Amino acid sequence: MRTLTAILSLLTIIAAPLCARDTEAAENWNPELYKQIDVITKQTGFQGEIGIDSAASAGFTTIPVGERPKDAPTNKAETLNWRWASVTKQVVAVLVMQEVAKGRIDLDAQVSRYLPKFQSPNARKISVRQLLRHQSGLPNPDDTATGPDGMADYYLPDYRGSRDPLSGYCAGQPKGQPGENWSYNNCDYIVAGALLQAVTGKSWQKLVQQRIAKPLRLKSVKAFPTGGWTRRGTVGGKAEPAIDFAAFDASGGLYGSVFDLLTFDQALLQGRLLPKAQMEVLWEGRPELGYIALGQWVFEAPLKGCDKPTRIVERRGAIGGVQVRNFITPDDRSIVVAFTDNDSFDFGEIWQGSGFSHDLLSAAVCTKGLSE
Repeated sequence: MRTLTAILSLLTIIAAPLCARDTEAAENWNPELYKQIDVITKQTGFQGEIGIDSAASAGFTTIPVGERPKDAPTNKAETLNWRWASVTKQVVAVLVMQEVAKGRIDLDAQVSRYLPKFQSPNARKISVRQLLRHQSGLPNPDDTATGPDGMADYYLPDYRGSRDPLSGYCAGQPKGQPGENWSYNNCDYIVAGALLQAVTGKSWQKLVQQRIAKPLRLKSVKAFPTGGWTRRGTVGGKAEPAIDFAAFDASGGLYGSVFDLLTFDQALLQGRLLPKAQMEVLWEGRPELGYIALGQWVFEAPLKGCDKPTRIVERRGAIGGVQVRNFITPDDRSIVVAFTDNDSFDFGEIWQGSGFSHDLLSAAVCTKGLSE
């Protein structure tokens, strides 16, 4: 399936409502880009779906790679839904920053100002900014005991503990003190979801629909446990175990198509979701903290074919056997998204100058490299 002919036969160019240049996309295909993607996917064994919006792709492009699931409901790429996993954190961070823009949330205020019933010993010490930057010291559900299938107990359908954001597991014994070096932690965004509800009176899921999905016409975007077909993954070459996806809540509960994720990213770039001042704060990568920003990482790295280092916004995620990478390059306004249903696939690290992510971004962003 991963021949150039197969990729081109599966290629779907979709006219996105927010992208002016898409009206000419069909006439501006760059065959060199798709040749490079063919080489990259063959070399790495990638299977899944790739989405690109850049000058090289001449608009929104979604490229399914590998066998299509037999239970997929339609042949249209825009309805092939994936778990967005921790890309959900990126979306939730935008919702929080919208409240910051309205003056209803202060990033440097204590979380307890908005959640007075939060029972964590750290509640009166954590700032909202620290919560979004994984500097809260809260416990991580990933650390709960694992069963024979390797999945943390917190995410299993028969979990017997409490998942209440204010009094359950996330309010338990902290792992550290707020303000220390960042430590990845799903509780941070589970609590952030509760904070949004306390401030707005609406669940984070409803806010996603009202403020993002509806205005941007993202028809596929939903949150678990809402019913809907989503692509399943493999763990260690076997079907992934049973997972209670709703347990991820605001840390990883969204799902949708590659097309809709491209549309969300583009709306961010266009300033349709946040004012400029809040965008700058959202994408302020801190070098001393490994370039972590709010709900994502922002850094510069050299790409093959680009004249100078490229500023990159990266959000990655994984649940069960599904992995995702969401890349935005703000200066040239390019977007690259990749989903795979193989938990062992190695995306590589961009800063190392090689590997799937580096090579895919180079092909999509650095048009000079297409002819090299």
